[in-house]
Parts: sequence; structure tokens; C-alpha cells
Amino acid sequence: MPFTEIELDYLASQPLGRLATAHPTGSLQVKPVVYRYNTRTGTIDIGGRRMAASQKFRNVTANGRVGFVVDDVVSPETWQVRCVEIRGHAEAITEPVDSAWEGADVGYDGAIIRVHPRRVISFGIENVNPAAAGKR
Repeated sequence: MPFTEIELDYLASQPLGRLATAHPTGSLQVKPVVYRYNTRTGTIDIGGRRMAASQKFRNVTANGRVGFVVDDVVSPETWQVRCVEIRGHAEAITEPVDSAWEGADVGYDGAIIRVHPRRVISFGIENVNPAAAGKR
């Protein structure tokens, strides 16, 4: 498993991440996204309104290069930052059969970007309260 339990608890506690994709011309795009950890596939599934029509979806279709970060600042006074960074490849799936968004009534078009982690880097997340982490 590429994620530790602590990393999964932290990911479940945060509502947004940032997905970086590479346009075929080489320019980079970073967008805030909603995501879910997919326990069946061990991946991060990113959903959203009009996902299949988005530039990030087209970028992933073109080359699959992604970086994904979930972070927050616990205390601005001490600048305590928590972060999980995922490096890997992704696939753009128009009609997934095993999406972590299955059955969710959130108004999404069903298409997802699935991030396959190759490397996970985390820091500052050791004290996440698993009870507050919510649903994975």
C-alpha cells in the first residue's frame, strides 16, 4: 500500500486538494479539486462538474503527468503546515466502473481523473484525529 494509515486519515480530513497537470505544449496547470481515496484501487479519484470537458482532463488524456497536493496550515502563529504530496501518473476515465464517487449524489458528470501514486511524501500529519477524518 502506497499510503500509511496516518496519510489516509489526513486525506480523509481535508475537503480539497490541488492537481497539477501538464499541457502538451509544456505549460503547467494547477487547479483546486475535490477527491476521494478509492479503497478498491488504492488510487485518488478526482471528480467534478463537467470533468470530461475540462482542460485538466484533456491534459491527463494527452500525457498522464500529474502531481497532487493536499495541505493546510494548522497554526498561522507557529506556521505549522501539514502536507501529503503525491507524485505519479493519472488516467482520464469517462465512464469508470469502480469510481470512489459511485452512488454520490453531487451533480458530477461521472468522469474522473484517477491518480496512481508512485511516490508519496508527507509531513506534519502525525497528529490527525482519526475520528475527525470522516469518510474515506
